[in-house]
Amino acid sequence: MSLSLFFTEEHEMLRQSIREFVEKELAPHAEEWEEEGMFPDWVFKRMGELGYLGLHYPEEYGGGGGDYFTNIVLAEEITRCGSGSLGMAIAVQVGMATPPILKFGNEEQKQKYLVPAIKGEKIACLGITEPGAGSDVASVSTYAEKIDGGWRVNGNKIFITNGYRANFMTLLARTEKTKGYKGMSLFLVDTDTPGFVVNRKLDKVGCRASDTAEIFFEDMVIPDEALLGEEGRGFYNIMWELQGERLIGSALAIAGAKLTLEGAIAYTKERVQFGKPICKNQAIAHRLADLATKIEAAQALIYLTTWKVDQGEYPVKEISMAKLLSAQVAFEVADEALQFMGGYGYMMEYPVQRSWRDARLGRIGGGTDEIMREVIATTMGLYA
Repeated sequence: MSLSLFFTEEHEMLRQSIREFVEKELAPHAEEWEEEGMFPDWVFKRMGELGYLGLHYPEEYGGGGGDYFTNIVLAEEITRCGSGSLGMAIAVQVGMATPPILKFGNEEQKQKYLVPAIKGEKIACLGITEPGAGSDVASVSTYAEKIDGGWRVNGNKIFITNGYRANFMTLLARTEKTKGYKGMSLFLVDTDTPGFVVNRKLDKVGCRASDTAEIFFEDMVIPDEALLGEEGRGFYNIMWELQGERLIGSALAIAGAKLTLEGAIAYTKERVQFGKPICKNQAIAHRLADLATKIEAAQALIYLTTWKVDQGEYPVKEISMAKLLSAQVAFEVADEALQFMGGYGYMMEYPVQRSWRDARLGRIGGGTDEIMREVIATTMGLYA
Protein backbone atom coordinates (compact mmCIF):
# COMPACT_ATOMS: atom_id res chain seq x y z
CA MET A 1 0.00 0.00 0.00
CA SER A 2 1.47 3.32 -1.09
CA LEU A 3 2.11 5.80 1.67
CA SER A 4 0.73 8.51 -0.60
CA LEU A 5 -2.77 7.13 -0.04
CA PHE A 6 -2.66 8.28 3.57
CA PHE A 7 0.46 10.37 4.19
CA THR A 8 1.08 13.88 2.91
CA GLU A 9 4.34 15.69 2.33
CA GLU A 10 3.86 17.29 5.76
CA HIS A 11 3.57 13.86 7.34
CA GLU A 12 6.82 12.77 5.72
CA MET A 13 8.60 15.93 6.85
CA LEU A 14 7.40 15.21 10.37
CA ARG A 15 8.59 11.62 10.03
CA GLN A 16 12.08 12.73 9.05
CA SER A 17 12.22 15.20 11.92
CA ILE A 18 11.22 12.59 14.51
CA ARG A 19 13.57 10.02 13.00
CA GLU A 20 16.54 12.35 13.31
CA PHE A 21 15.64 13.10 16.92
CA VAL A 22 15.26 9.42 17.76
CA GLU A 23 18.52 8.42 16.09
CA LYS A 24 20.54 11.22 17.66
CA GLU A 25 19.03 11.60 21.13
CA LEU A 26 17.25 8.36 22.06
CA ALA A 27 18.71 5.35 20.28
CA PRO A 28 22.27 5.82 21.63
CA HIS A 29 20.93 5.49 25.19
CA ALA A 30 18.33 2.74 24.75
CA GLU A 31 20.51 -0.09 26.03
CA GLU A 32 21.66 1.92 29.03
CA TRP A 33 18.09 2.83 29.97
CA GLU A 34 16.96 -0.77 29.64
CA GLU A 35 19.67 -1.85 32.06
CA GLU A 36 18.84 0.95 34.48
CA GLY A 37 15.14 0.10 34.36
CA MET A 38 13.92 3.61 33.53
CA PHE A 39 14.56 6.31 30.96
CA PRO A 40 15.06 9.87 32.27
CA ASP A 41 12.34 12.50 32.60
CA TRP A 42 14.13 14.85 30.22
CA VAL A 43 12.82 12.75 27.32
CA PHE A 44 9.30 14.03 27.99
CA LYS A 45 10.52 17.61 28.30
CA ARG A 46 12.58 17.41 25.13
CA MET A 47 9.76 15.89 23.12
CA GLY A 48 7.44 18.57 24.42
CA GLU A 49 9.88 21.27 23.30
CA LEU A 50 9.95 19.73 19.83
CA GLY A 51 6.16 19.61 19.67
CA TYR A 52 5.91 15.82 19.51
CA LEU A 53 3.60 15.39 22.52
CA GLY A 54 0.72 17.34 21.05
CA LEU A 55 0.79 16.65 17.33
CA HIS A 56 -2.96 16.05 17.01
CA TYR A 57 -4.09 18.45 19.74
CA PRO A 58 -5.54 21.90 18.94
CA GLU A 59 -3.08 24.73 18.52
CA GLU A 60 -4.89 26.73 21.21
CA TYR A 61 -3.51 24.28 23.80
CA GLY A 62 -0.03 24.21 22.34
CA GLY A 63 -0.62 21.32 19.99
CA GLY A 64 0.16 20.96 16.32
CA GLY A 65 -3.44 20.80 15.10
CA GLY A 66 -2.69 17.71 13.01
CA ASP A 67 -4.75 14.66 12.13
CA TYR A 68 -4.48 11.27 13.81
CA PHE A 69 -1.94 10.12 11.25
CA THR A 70 0.56 12.39 12.99
CA ASN A 71 0.27 10.11 16.03
CA ILE A 72 0.83 7.09 13.80
CA VAL A 73 3.99 8.70 12.42
CA LEU A 74 5.18 9.37 15.98
CA ALA A 75 4.51 5.76 17.00
CA GLU A 76 6.31 4.36 13.99
CA GLU A 77 9.37 6.54 14.38
CA ILE A 78 9.88 6.42 18.14
CA THR A 79 9.99 2.64 17.83
CA ARG A 80 13.22 3.03 15.88
CA CYS A 81 15.06 3.73 19.13
CA GLY A 82 15.16 -0.04 19.59
CA SER A 83 13.19 -0.21 22.81
CA GLY A 84 9.46 -0.73 23.16
CA SER A 85 9.60 1.04 26.50
CA LEU A 86 9.77 4.58 25.16
CA GLY A 87 6.96 4.09 22.70
CA MET A 88 4.70 2.70 25.42
CA ALA A 89 5.42 5.52 27.86
CA ILE A 90 4.99 8.25 25.26
CA ALA A 91 1.79 6.64 24.00
CA VAL A 92 0.34 6.90 27.50
CA GLN A 93 1.22 10.60 27.56
CA VAL A 94 -0.09 11.33 24.07
CA GLY A 95 -2.87 8.88 23.36
CA MET A 96 -4.19 7.46 26.63
CA ALA A 97 -4.11 9.69 29.72
CA THR A 98 -4.64 13.06 28.04
CA PRO A 99 -7.32 12.58 25.32
CA PRO A 100 -10.12 12.39 27.94
CA ILE A 101 -9.03 15.83 29.19
CA LEU A 102 -9.56 17.37 25.77
CA LYS A 103 -12.78 15.45 25.15
CA PHE A 104 -14.48 15.75 28.54
CA GLY A 105 -12.56 18.35 30.53
CA ASN A 106 -13.46 21.96 31.22
CA GLU A 107 -11.22 24.86 30.30
CA GLU A 108 -9.61 25.05 33.73
CA GLN A 109 -8.67 21.36 33.58
CA LYS A 110 -7.26 21.71 30.09
CA GLN A 111 -5.06 24.60 31.15
CA LYS A 112 -3.92 22.88 34.35
CA TYR A 113 -3.20 19.42 32.91
CA LEU A 114 -3.38 19.22 29.12
CA VAL A 115 -1.26 22.25 28.29
CA PRO A 116 1.71 21.27 30.51
CA ALA A 117 1.41 17.65 29.36
CA ILE A 118 1.77 18.78 25.76
CA LYS A 119 4.82 20.82 26.77
CA GLY A 120 6.32 17.83 28.56
CA GLU A 121 6.29 19.74 31.83
CA LYS A 122 3.87 17.29 33.46
CA ILE A 123 4.00 13.52 33.03
CA ALA A 124 0.66 11.71 32.89
CA CYS A 125 -0.50 8.23 33.80
CA LEU A 126 -3.81 6.42 33.44
CA GLY A 127 -5.37 4.61 36.40
CA ILE A 128 -7.76 1.89 35.28
CA THR A 129 -6.43 -1.60 36.04
CA GLU A 130 -6.72 -3.07 39.53
CA PRO A 131 -5.63 -6.39 41.05
CA GLY A 132 -9.22 -7.62 40.75
CA ALA A 133 -10.24 -5.67 37.66
CA GLY A 134 -8.25 -6.24 34.49
CA SER A 135 -10.25 -6.99 31.35
CA ASP A 136 -13.45 -6.62 33.40
CA VAL A 137 -13.28 -2.84 33.71
CA ALA A 138 -16.81 -2.70 35.11
CA SER A 139 -15.59 -4.45 38.27
CA VAL A 140 -13.31 -1.57 39.31
CA SER A 141 -13.61 -1.22 43.08
CA THR A 142 -11.52 1.87 43.89
CA TYR A 143 -14.16 4.00 45.57
CA ALA A 144 -14.55 7.77 45.57
CA GLU A 145 -16.92 8.69 48.38
CA LYS A 146 -18.65 12.06 48.08
CA ILE A 147 -17.83 14.36 50.98
CA ASP A 148 -18.32 18.06 51.58
CA GLY A 149 -16.33 19.93 48.93
CA GLY A 150 -14.85 16.88 47.26
CA TRP A 151 -14.25 13.14 47.30
CA ARG A 152 -12.46 10.69 49.58
CA VAL A 153 -10.76 7.96 47.55
CA ASN A 154 -9.67 4.51 48.75
CA GLY A 155 -8.42 1.59 46.68
CA ASN A 156 -5.50 0.66 44.50
CA LYS A 157 -4.32 0.38 40.91
CA ILE A 158 -1.77 -1.94 39.33
CA PHE A 159 0.35 -2.04 36.15
CA ILE A 160 0.29 1.76 35.81
CA THR A 161 2.67 2.92 33.09
CA ASN A 162 4.46 6.16 34.07
CA GLY A 163 2.96 5.69 37.53
CA TYR A 164 6.27 5.82 39.37
CA ARG A 165 7.07 9.35 38.21
CA ALA A 166 3.82 10.86 36.94
CA ASN A 167 2.70 14.31 38.03
CA PHE A 168 -0.98 13.49 37.58
CA MET A 169 -3.28 10.56 36.96
CA THR A 170 -6.46 10.26 34.95
CA LEU A 171 -8.29 8.02 37.39
CA LEU A 172 -11.29 5.74 36.94
CA ALA A 173 -13.09 5.17 40.24
CA ARG A 174 -16.45 3.97 41.46
CA THR A 175 -18.74 6.72 42.75
CA GLU A 176 -21.86 4.57 43.27
CA LYS A 177 -21.39 1.08 44.70
CA THR A 178 -24.70 -0.36 43.50
CA LYS A 179 -24.89 0.91 39.92
CA GLY A 180 -22.32 -1.31 38.20
CA TYR A 181 -20.72 0.29 35.16
CA LYS A 182 -23.13 3.21 35.47
CA GLY A 183 -21.65 4.11 38.85
CA MET A 184 -18.15 5.06 37.72
CA SER A 185 -16.52 8.45 37.16
CA LEU A 186 -13.24 9.91 35.93
CA PHE A 187 -11.02 12.20 38.00
CA LEU A 188 -7.82 14.17 37.50
CA VAL A 189 -5.53 13.61 40.47
CA ASP A 190 -2.22 15.29 41.31
CA THR A 191 0.19 12.60 42.44
CA ASP A 192 1.50 14.76 45.29
CA THR A 193 -1.95 14.66 46.91
CA PRO A 194 -1.77 13.26 50.47
CA GLY A 195 -2.94 9.66 50.38
CA PHE A 196 -1.65 9.00 46.84
CA VAL A 197 0.95 6.32 47.53
CA VAL A 198 3.32 4.81 44.98
CA ASN A 199 3.65 1.44 46.68
CA ARG A 200 6.28 -0.05 44.40
CA LYS A 201 7.88 0.02 40.97
CA LEU A 202 7.12 -3.28 39.27
CA ASP A 203 9.77 -5.54 37.75
CA LYS A 204 8.63 -6.50 34.25
CA VAL A 205 9.76 -9.14 31.75
CA GLY A 206 9.89 -6.60 28.92
CA CYS A 207 9.61 -2.86 28.27
CA ARG A 208 11.99 -2.49 31.18
CA ALA A 209 12.98 1.13 30.57
CA SER A 210 9.38 2.22 31.15
CA ASP A 211 8.34 2.57 34.77
CA THR A 212 5.26 0.62 35.84
CA ALA A 213 3.85 1.04 39.33
CA GLU A 214 1.36 -0.16 41.88
CA ILE A 215 -0.60 2.72 43.41
CA PHE A 216 -2.55 2.89 46.68
CA PHE A 217 -5.17 5.48 47.60
CA GLU A 218 -5.39 5.84 51.37
CA ASP A 219 -8.15 8.26 52.39
CA MET A 220 -7.01 10.52 49.56
CA VAL A 221 -9.14 13.67 49.45
CA ILE A 222 -9.57 15.44 46.12
CA PRO A 223 -11.67 18.55 45.41
CA ASP A 224 -14.94 18.72 43.50
CA GLU A 225 -13.11 20.24 40.53
CA ALA A 226 -11.11 17.01 40.14
CA LEU A 227 -14.15 15.35 38.53
CA LEU A 228 -13.49 14.90 34.80
CA GLY A 229 -16.66 14.93 32.73
CA GLU A 230 -20.04 13.95 34.11
CA GLU A 231 -20.42 11.94 37.29
CA GLY A 232 -21.47 8.39 36.45
CA ARG A 233 -20.13 8.55 32.87
CA GLY A 234 -16.65 7.29 33.65
CA PHE A 235 -17.08 3.80 32.20
CA TYR A 236 -18.44 5.11 28.90
CA ASN A 237 -15.76 7.78 28.68
CA ILE A 238 -12.94 5.33 29.36
CA MET A 239 -14.32 2.96 26.72
CA TRP A 240 -14.00 5.84 24.28
CA GLU A 241 -10.40 6.40 25.42
CA LEU A 242 -9.48 2.76 24.92
CA GLN A 243 -10.10 3.00 21.18
CA GLY A 244 -7.32 5.54 20.67
CA GLU A 245 -5.08 3.57 23.01
CA ARG A 246 -5.55 0.42 20.96
CA LEU A 247 -4.96 2.14 17.64
CA ILE A 248 -1.70 3.79 18.63
CA GLY A 249 -0.67 0.53 20.31
CA SER A 250 -1.26 -1.28 17.02
CA ALA A 251 1.01 1.15 15.20
CA LEU A 252 3.74 0.67 17.80
CA ALA A 253 3.49 -3.11 17.49
CA ILE A 254 3.77 -3.26 13.72
CA ALA A 255 6.55 -0.69 13.60
CA GLY A 256 8.48 -2.88 16.00
CA ALA A 257 7.71 -5.95 13.91
CA LYS A 258 9.07 -4.30 10.77
CA LEU A 259 12.34 -3.45 12.48
CA THR A 260 12.63 -6.96 13.88
CA LEU A 261 11.99 -8.49 10.47
CA GLU A 262 14.61 -6.23 8.88
CA GLY A 263 17.12 -7.48 11.43
CA ALA A 264 16.11 -11.09 10.83
CA ILE A 265 16.51 -10.77 7.07
CA ALA A 266 19.94 -9.19 7.47
CA TYR A 267 21.00 -12.00 9.79
CA THR A 268 19.78 -14.78 7.50
CA LYS A 269 21.71 -13.25 4.61
CA GLU A 270 24.92 -13.24 6.64
CA ARG A 271 24.59 -16.50 8.53
CA VAL A 272 26.13 -19.34 6.51
CA GLN A 273 25.31 -22.98 7.22
CA PHE A 274 25.83 -25.98 4.96
CA GLY A 275 27.78 -23.77 2.58
CA LYS A 276 25.19 -21.08 1.89
CA PRO A 277 23.32 -18.22 3.62
CA ILE A 278 20.40 -19.64 5.55
CA CYS A 279 17.98 -17.29 3.72
CA LYS A 280 18.56 -19.52 0.67
CA ASN A 281 16.99 -22.38 2.57
CA GLN A 282 13.46 -22.48 1.16
CA ALA A 283 11.87 -23.16 4.54
CA ILE A 284 13.37 -19.98 5.98
CA ALA A 285 12.79 -17.90 2.84
CA HIS A 286 9.13 -18.84 2.74
CA ARG A 287 8.73 -18.14 6.45
CA LEU A 288 10.22 -14.67 5.96
CA ALA A 289 7.82 -14.14 3.06
CA ASP A 290 4.87 -15.09 5.26
CA LEU A 291 5.96 -12.71 8.01
CA ALA A 292 6.43 -9.82 5.57
CA THR A 293 2.96 -10.46 4.16
CA LYS A 294 1.35 -10.43 7.60
CA ILE A 295 3.10 -7.19 8.51
CA GLU A 296 1.87 -5.47 5.35
CA ALA A 297 -1.68 -6.70 5.93
CA ALA A 298 -1.71 -5.47 9.52
CA GLN A 299 -0.22 -2.13 8.58
CA ALA A 300 -2.81 -1.64 5.83
CA LEU A 301 -5.59 -2.29 8.35
CA ILE A 302 -4.07 0.22 10.77
CA TYR A 303 -3.85 2.90 8.09
CA LEU A 304 -7.40 2.32 6.86
CA THR A 305 -8.72 2.43 10.41
CA THR A 306 -6.81 5.63 11.14
CA TRP A 307 -8.29 7.17 8.02
CA LYS A 308 -11.77 6.30 9.28
CA VAL A 309 -10.99 7.96 12.61
CA ASP A 310 -9.91 11.11 10.79
CA GLN A 311 -13.19 11.02 8.84
CA GLY A 312 -15.05 11.25 12.13
CA GLU A 313 -16.03 7.60 12.33
CA TYR A 314 -15.89 5.48 15.49
CA PRO A 315 -14.63 2.19 14.01
CA VAL A 316 -14.58 -0.02 17.10
CA LYS A 317 -14.59 -3.25 15.09
CA GLU A 318 -11.67 -2.22 12.88
CA ILE A 319 -9.67 -0.87 15.83
CA SER A 320 -10.17 -4.15 17.67
CA MET A 321 -9.16 -6.11 14.58
CA ALA A 322 -6.05 -3.97 14.15
CA LYS A 323 -5.11 -4.42 17.81
CA LEU A 324 -5.62 -8.19 17.68
CA LEU A 325 -3.79 -8.73 14.40
CA SER A 326 -0.88 -6.39 15.05
CA ALA A 327 -0.17 -7.81 18.50
CA GLN A 328 -0.20 -11.37 17.23
CA VAL A 329 1.94 -10.58 14.19
CA ALA A 330 4.46 -8.60 16.25
CA PHE A 331 5.03 -11.46 18.65
CA GLU A 332 5.11 -14.03 15.86
CA VAL A 333 7.76 -12.03 14.02
CA ALA A 334 9.87 -11.64 17.16
CA ASP A 335 9.54 -15.32 18.03
CA GLU A 336 10.49 -16.44 14.52
CA ALA A 337 13.37 -13.96 14.36
CA LEU A 338 14.76 -15.38 17.57
CA GLN A 339 14.38 -18.89 16.14
CA PHE A 340 16.26 -17.94 12.98
CA MET A 341 19.18 -16.80 15.12
CA GLY A 342 19.28 -19.98 17.15
CA GLY A 343 21.42 -19.80 20.26
CA TYR A 344 22.54 -16.28 19.45
CA GLY A 345 18.95 -15.08 19.55
CA TYR A 346 18.65 -16.32 23.11
CA MET A 347 21.64 -14.29 24.26
CA MET A 348 21.08 -10.94 25.98
CA GLU A 349 23.74 -9.25 23.84
CA TYR A 350 21.50 -9.48 20.77
CA PRO A 351 18.53 -7.09 20.53
CA VAL A 352 16.09 -9.69 19.22
CA GLN A 353 15.61 -10.99 22.76
CA ARG A 354 14.34 -7.57 23.81
CA SER A 355 12.00 -7.42 20.82
CA TRP A 356 10.66 -10.82 21.85
CA ARG A 357 10.08 -9.74 25.45
CA ASP A 358 8.62 -6.36 24.51
CA ALA A 359 6.29 -7.76 21.85
CA ARG A 360 4.68 -10.20 24.26
CA LEU A 361 3.03 -7.36 26.16
CA GLY A 362 1.02 -6.34 23.09
CA ARG A 363 -1.23 -9.37 23.45
CA ILE A 364 -2.09 -8.36 27.03
CA GLY A 365 -1.95 -4.59 27.53
CA GLY A 366 -4.65 -2.27 26.25
CA GLY A 367 -7.03 -5.17 25.70
CA THR A 368 -6.11 -8.86 25.57
CA ASP A 369 -6.43 -10.98 22.44
CA GLU A 370 -9.44 -12.63 24.03
CA ILE A 371 -11.21 -9.34 24.72
CA MET A 372 -10.48 -8.09 21.21
CA ARG A 373 -12.12 -11.21 19.77
CA GLU A 374 -15.10 -10.66 22.05
CA VAL A 375 -15.48 -7.05 20.88
CA ILE A 376 -15.18 -8.08 17.24
CA ALA A 377 -17.75 -10.85 17.67
CA THR A 378 -20.13 -8.43 19.38
CA THR A 379 -19.83 -5.83 16.62
CA MET A 380 -20.52 -8.61 14.10
CA GLY A 381 -23.87 -9.19 15.80
CA LEU A 382 -23.02 -12.74 16.78
CA TYR A 383 -24.54 -12.40 20.24
CA ALA A 384 -27.65 -10.51 19.17
